[in-house]
Parts: sequence; structure tokens; C-alpha cells
Amino acid sequence: MSVSIDITGLPPERIVFEASPLAELCITLHVLSEPGHHPGPAGWANATAGALRQDLAERLCEADFLWRHAFSDLFMPYSGLRGGDGRTGRTLAEELDQLDRLDDDQFVTTALEFTCLAAYNTGAPSPLADRATRARALELATARGPRQLDFTERLLKDPASVRAWVRRLLEDCDDAFFAAVWREAEPVLAADTRHKTELLRRKGLSEALAEVSPAVTLEDGGGLIRIDKLTEGHTSAVDPAVGPGLTFVPSRFGWPHLMVLHRPGWRPVVHYPIGSPQLPPPASVELLKLRLEALAHPVRIQLCRSMARAPHTTGELAGILGISAPEVSRHLGVLKKAGLITARRRGRYVNYQLDVLAVARLSGEFLEGILR
Repeated sequence: MSVSIDITGLPPERIVFEASPLAELCITLHVLSEPGHHPGPAGWANATAGALRQDLAERLCEADFLWRHAFSDLFMPYSGLRGGDGRTGRTLAEELDQLDRLDDDQFVTTALEFTCLAAYNTGAPSPLADRATRARALELATARGPRQLDFTERLLKDPASVRAWVRRLLEDCDDAFFAAVWREAEPVLAADTRHKTELLRRKGLSEALAEVSPAVTLEDGGGLIRIDKLTEGHTSAVDPAVGPGLTFVPSRFGWPHLMVLHRPGWRPVVHYPIGSPQLPPPASVELLKLRLEALAHPVRIQLCRSMARAPHTTGELAGILGISAPEVSRHLGVLKKAGLITARRRGRYVNYQLDVLAVARLSGEFLEGILR
């Protein structure tokens, strides 16, 4: 599973690395809502949440579906501006101005993204014009709570007032905590974009992508970027309807999330974390799937139990479990393909042992895989 970006024929100058204050504000709001996803800044999140004015905290709860579970593309408006160049703004105010320039259909459809995730790759009718989409938006908002329902009803009835309300909310967040966050983050993010831009210029896109994330690779002779994620999607950076362009946006607070904006009619954006913990490279989605499936069988769990205590041969394992040696070999093959056991030959015998470190990392790999 992956999201792919077609870059065939994309001019090199249309691939840019740029910081985005509005995208970083989105991540900080997410951290405040879901501190469990981000153990690193948990102290900052607790202190900041505790210092919020009550009215601001309540307003953040009202609109938190924009950043809690799914990252609304509203926080990357430069991608959707028709006739724009896909470039980020230098300041939060500039990017809020870009947000104001989205038309009502773009704003409402994107704000209510949680109602049409199943149609994200193909697009969905605007709830302002389509009765079925509107009814679905209200139904899902009802399931999320009275504040979300009220927000959705107001958004569908009077988009202009809600757009002004959202802008004031984000400006108040800037006053309350984000301005201080951005003063510290901006130099770090600017240094990263300079480094990646220079790497792109001197060594090429493949080298630059390798430093973005091991989950981002260049394929098809340089015509396709693939991002390893637990979702399927495809977009183009050379869509003539919106103009060529691909933007990479770094985030200081983003780990472990690696986000890809691939909404139809918008330029693609890859939002990637920097300064992540020094851990082994993340397992691919396919390897994660293999490992979870390998451990789902009761016989293989018993084999793992035995091999975790000491190395064993196939014959020894067959005797312990009371099954045939060929059956043990088949199960060992599955575990070996998943990278969960090691094999060492001693004379005529091969000893199999559980890779304890690989199994210990599995929970972290699973969490990173589903949050990526």
C-alpha cells in the first residue's frame, strides 16, 4: 500500500522544499489533542494545554476534527489555490490570506474532509450543492458530538461566518502559544529546507528523498515518487488543470506522521517530520503486514516461545510441539520471510532462534505504520 506522485516531465525548479507556519500550527494543534501520538513534546503539550484560556480551549474542542484524527488540507491552502504557484507563505498571516482565497466549495469540502475520506482519491460533490453529501456530513458530525454537529450545521448554512470564525481561532492560537513555537521552529525548518534544496541541486532528487524519509522513494526511472503508507492513492504533480508543482514541507513537531496531500485538483504536498528519534529505519508496510500475519498463527506463536528461550533445530521443535518436521519447516519459512527469526548452521544442523529485538520493535513499528 502506498501513495504515488507522478512527476514525469516535472521541471526540477517546480520541486521545492519550504517551511509552512500554517502547516506547523496544524501539527501543534494535533499534538495538543493527541499527546499520546507524540511522546517527545508531551511536556510542552501538557503545559500549553494547561495555560489556555477556557474560551480558547472550548473553541479548539469545537473544531478539533480538523486536526485530531485527520489533518485537514485547509492547513495547506497554497496547494489548492487556482492560478497560484503552490508556494507556501512566509508568515502565518500570509497563509491565512491564502486560506481566505479558497472558494466556498473548496473550504467547506476540505473542512468536512472526515465525511468524504472514502472518496478522497476521486473527489466528492460539494455538500453545498449535493443533498446526499450534505446529509452524510450531518450524519457523521452527529456521531462525533454536539459541538461538531453545530460547527457543521453553521458551516453548511453560512460558510462566510465560519471562515471568519476559523481565522480568528487560528490567530488567537498564534497569540496564545504558536508565535513562540514558530520563533524557535522557523530557523530549524529553514535550515532543513536549505539543506534539502542544496542536496536536490547537487545530488539529485533520489538523494534528497532519502533524507526526507526511508518511506519515500523514487521509482520508474525517476518519473514516480512512492510514499509507503497504509493507504492507497495516486496524484500528479503535472496536472495541467492546476499547474505543475510539488512541495515538501518539514515539521519539527510532526514525527511519526508523514502526510501526503493528494486531493484531486490540488498540487501534491509531502509534509515530513525532522528531528525524529534516532531509531532504526521504519519497517515497510508490506514487512509489517508479513510480521503481523506470521504471528497470527497459534503454532508459530508456540514456535516463537521455544526459540525465544534457546536455539532449536527443526527436529527439536517438531518434538516439542508434537508435529511433523515438514510442518515445522513451513512455519519457520513464514517466520524467516517476516524477518522474525535467525538461522545459524552448526555442522549438519541448523539452529533457529527468535530475533528478540525485531519482535520488541514490532509494537513501535505497528504504531508508526498506522500513524504515518
